[in-house]
Amino acid sequence: MTGGPADLTLFAHLVRRPEAELDLARAALLIAEPEYPDLDIPHYLQKLDELGAQARRRLAARDRTPGEAIATVAEILFWEAGFHGNESDYYDPRNSFLNEVVDRRLGIPITLAVILLEVCHRAGVAACGVSFPGHFLVRVDGMKGSLLVDPFTGGLLDRERLRALHARATGEEGDPDPRLLEPASKHQILLRMLHNLRGIYAGRSDRERLRGVLERIEVLAPSEELRRELDRLGGRSRGVPPWSTGGSGGPAVN
Repeated sequence: MTGGPADLTLFAHLVRRPEAELDLARAALLIAEPEYPDLDIPHYLQKLDELGAQARRRLAARDRTPGEAIATVAEILFWEAGFHGNESDYYDPRNSFLNEVVDRRLGIPITLAVILLEVCHRAGVAACGVSFPGHFLVRVDGMKGSLLVDPFTGGLLDRERLRALHARATGEEGDPDPRLLEPASKHQILLRMLHNLRGIYAGRSDRERLRGVLERIEVLAPSEELRRELDRLGGRSRGVPPWSTGGSGGPAVN
């Protein structure tokens, strides 16, 4: 990871915007920029625009319920475009970089969810992310209640499958607490992406990349624990200031 203070400042500038104005796809791509210093961010945004335009045309053919609409978007992404979960190498860090997910059509629930959310947004489908334990989900609300999509498979989740995901993550049987199905903010989505990378790089003892990830987490959610971990890694990169939730030093996280 070769990003420097300028990359981090750009990331901070973007994510400190209010939730409604935060460009999730651009922010997610900026997470990848330190690893890919020549990353063509407009190119990947255009790829999402193209998928969104395709979905919008399909949806314009006839009226659809919210559930039918997101099922149509999922069909375009997961069956026609070929996006799918990386079952063979789940902890490959490329699964956490949005550019790689677009190029390889391969990812993990959180990054595939970002693709699905961004294409839904471009197609006029109101969907939100759900930071479910162990497995990020996508939710759409209709007249008859909420529907959940598993972005790892592209399929709708029934009650039995949701219970199974909950039991696998928590060891608890039965229906999950409804609070676990509440919408996640864009800041929470970005933090979950970064924490995935944090776990991968910590497991590999990759101190340089871990430090870069922690610096980005600190932009979104500064804490004493993060400061101490950065100190153990030799401190922040040269020129990177300490971020805080107040004043002009860093973003106010909603």
